[in-house]
Amino acid sequence: MGRARNLRLPRVPRHENLPAVTTSIWFWIAFHIGVLIAIGIDLFTFHRRGRELSMRAALQRSAVWVVVSLAFNAVVWRLKGPHHALDFLTGYLIEYSLSMDNIFVFVLIFAHFRVPPLAQHRVLVWGIIGALIMRGAMIVCGIALVERFHFVLYLLGVFLLITAARMFFRKHPERDFTEGWVLRMCRRVLPITREFHDEHFKVHVDGRWMLTPLALTMIVIEVTDLIFAVDSIPAIFAITRDPFIVYTSNICAILGLRSLYFLLAGLMNRFIYLRTGLALVLGFVGLKMIVADYFPLPRVLSLGVIAIILGVTIAISMFKTQNPGRRRTPKIKCCFRRS
Repeated sequence: MGRARNLRLPRVPRHENLPAVTTSIWFWIAFHIGVLIAIGIDLFTFHRRGRELSMRAALQRSAVWVVVSLAFNAVVWRLKGPHHALDFLTGYLIEYSLSMDNIFVFVLIFAHFRVPPLAQHRVLVWGIIGALIMRGAMIVCGIALVERFHFVLYLLGVFLLITAARMFFRKHPERDFTEGWVLRMCRRVLPITREFHDEHFKVHVDGRWMLTPLALTMIVIEVTDLIFAVDSIPAIFAITRDPFIVYTSNICAILGLRSLYFLLAGLMNRFIYLRTGLALVLGFVGLKMIVADYFPLPRVLSLGVIAIILGVTIAISMFKTQNPGRRRTPKIKCCFRRS
């Protein structure tokens, strides 16, 4: 007995991102049911309108999605505790801000293919459904890899620092989407019509099925979102490795992407310093990921730093562009990659 008292349990390293507590399967099911219901309601109300979203309607819907996400954050706080709720809110803020950068590229893609406004909504809906599947798979594989090989976190942190530096310093040359390897491959392999056919992705022409330019647009959107996820998902790994929090914060941000697109499409040239802010955010979370084992930062501090960076850069952008005659807005660069 005396010898047994002297036995000591192995020391567990202090780390704020320890493997997460298992989430009930019913919580997962309830979340996905809520997502399907929300998407269904949004689609029903949009088709009932029969026209594209106005700026006011897009603002209202964007506000609704944010409120829904914050309400879900309150549920996470109640059922999983304040630490998980802060992780969700921080991850949601990172992903939502990165979504704004995605939107600017989506605007260029739609402009290049000359997609009608009503058809843009359908492309975004199917793009979001594809993002749910792709990001879910990436998150599962990423977490399994990190749990098995801890050093991968340091590699991801270095990757985020490189991405941040390239976003901050590199000036992208303007590119035409016809140069992209995705389009070259699709045009070479797939039968594609030259004209749009309402909102259809495929049509029956001369005895065979062919894809429309709308389907080609959706393929480019999906590939672009996949590339963007390569640096947005590792950014959330710097906050938490709880699969449920990583996944739900991603999905909640993506669900509001459609309304946010119609809200920001006409304002894209006003966010002239957004990429600078995103570069600073990615740099911060990259450093946080690298030093977390030795200098763990409090969750509230991480959330505050990210919120301040984004708030300041957006405020400065809006102030600088409030008088179009005073400053010529630079053209948005057209590219498939952030970095």
